[in-house]
Amino acid sequence: MTSFSKTSLAETWGKVRAELSHAFSTGSKVEVFTIEDLALLERVADAVVTRGMAAPATVFLESLGPMNFLGSQALYFLTPIIEWAFNVKEVEQVARLLERRDTISRLLTLIETKSAPQAPQGASAQ
Repeated sequence: MTSFSKTSLAETWGKVRAELSHAFSTGSKVEVFTIEDLALLERVADAVVTRGMAAPATVFLESLGPMNFLGSQALYFLTPIIEWAFNVKEVEQVARLLERRDTISRLLTLIETKSAPQAPQGASAQ
């Protein structure tokens, strides 16, 4: 039977603790949106605003925002079926974007900016 000394137990516990320190971390390294990512988000925001769906889309995205990672995994799972109707590259790009927590807030900002009433040009604040 193997006996554990206090030092080996402390070393083992230290290793386990170091391994698990980031296991449940919600933070991620800072990633920059690529030009293609921003273009895709712009197209989605334009489509939502031109169809007059800014308010429902905002409510939908804010309510499902915490589950964006699950949505990305569902897209990966359904890609073989979805590829019949949509471009596979864009579906994978959307899935990759949904893995990031800041994507939903970025999309919401774009939708709100595009749907905000624009002041007529030449009008000055009085």
